[in-house]
Amino acid sequence: MIFGPVPVGEAAGTVLAHSVRVASGMIKKGTLLTADHAAALAAGGLSEITVARLGPDDVPEDEAAHALASAACGPGLRVAAATTGRCNLYTRSAGVLRVDAAAIAAANAIDEALTIATPPDYARLEGNTLAATAKIIPYAAPRVALDRATMVLSDALTLYPFGPLRTALLVTRIDGQKESVVAKGIRAVSDRLVSLGSDAPDAVVLPHDKAGLADAIGDAMRDAPDLLLILSATATSDRHDTAPAALVAAGGTIHRFGMPVDPGNLLVLAQIDAVPAIILPGCARSPALNGADWVLERLAARLPVTPESIAAMGVGGLLKEMPGRPHPREKTS
Repeated sequence: MIFGPVPVGEAAGTVLAHSVRVASGMIKKGTLLTADHAAALAAGGLSEITVARLGPDDVPEDEAAHALASAACGPGLRVAAATTGRCNLYTRSAGVLRVDAAAIAAANAIDEALTIATPPDYARLEGNTLAATAKIIPYAAPRVALDRATMVLSDALTLYPFGPLRTALLVTRIDGQKESVVAKGIRAVSDRLVSLGSDAPDAVVLPHDKAGLADAIGDAMRDAPDLLLILSATATSDRHDTAPAALVAAGGTIHRFGMPVDPGNLLVLAQIDAVPAIILPGCARSPALNGADWVLERLAARLPVTPESIAAMGVGGLLKEMPGRPHPREKTS
C-alpha cells in the first residue's frame, strides 16, 4: 500500500485518508474515491489530498477484518458485518468464553496492520455480547500476512453456553444464628444459579453437625443432582472441619481445599458419586463477585473444574475489595 498526497486529478481509485467537506457534504475517510469525488474535491478548491493506494497484494480493510474475525470465530459465536476496517464477534448465548491466548498473541505479532482484541480467557459473557473485535490499522492489509494470521487464529475463540444444573443445596446453621442470615445466604446462592440458567434449588437447612450433614448428603444424592452445594454455617478452616468431614463420611472425595482467589479463599472442591460438590466460602452469602462465581460459571458451561484449574485462578484472582468486610486485606491509615 502506498500512502501520501496525490493531485486531486489522480485521486480516482484511491482511498481517502482523511475526511474532507465539500459543497455536497462530507466525504468520509476510508471512501474509495471515484471520478465524481475527484471533481467535487477540485470544485471545492483542493488541488491535493492524502490517500492510500492499494497494491495487487493488498486486501481492503473491511475484507481483511472480516477474514480475521471469521478465522477466530469458533462455536457459540457469530461474525458481524465489517465496517471502517473493524469486524466484531458476538455471542449467540450466555456462557463462558475460552480464548487461545497464544494464538491471539501470535496473530497480533504477524503484521502491525492486523489486530484482534478479546476479553480474558474464561470470561463470562451474556448473550449477544461483544466477544472480540478485529481491526485493520491502515486501509489495507498485506495478503501474505493476512493468510498467515487466519491460519494461526483457526477457532481461537469458543463460547461454551450455560446449561441448567439440577442442584442440591444444603445449608447448615448454628444455635443463635439469625433466620435472616440463613435466608440471605440461600437467596444469594439461588440468584447465582438462576443467573446461569438453572432453577433455584429447594434448600435444605439443618444443624451444623457432621453426622446429620452426612445423612443429608446421602439423601440429596438419591435424587441424582448435577451439582451438590454446601453452605456451611461457619468458615471451613481445615479438611477435617465439619462440612468436608461430613462429605467424606458420605462417600465423597476432597480434591482441593482453598483457592487462590480473594474473596473466595475458603472454597472446597470435591466430588461424590461422579457429581461435583462444592463447599461454598462464606462470601457466597453476598452477591458480590467471588471465587465461587468462577467455579459455578465453569460448571454451568460444562467446563472441567480441577485442582489444577483452581490453582491457575491466582492470576487475576485478586478481586475487588468488598465494602464492609470484617478483615480487609489492607488497613487505611
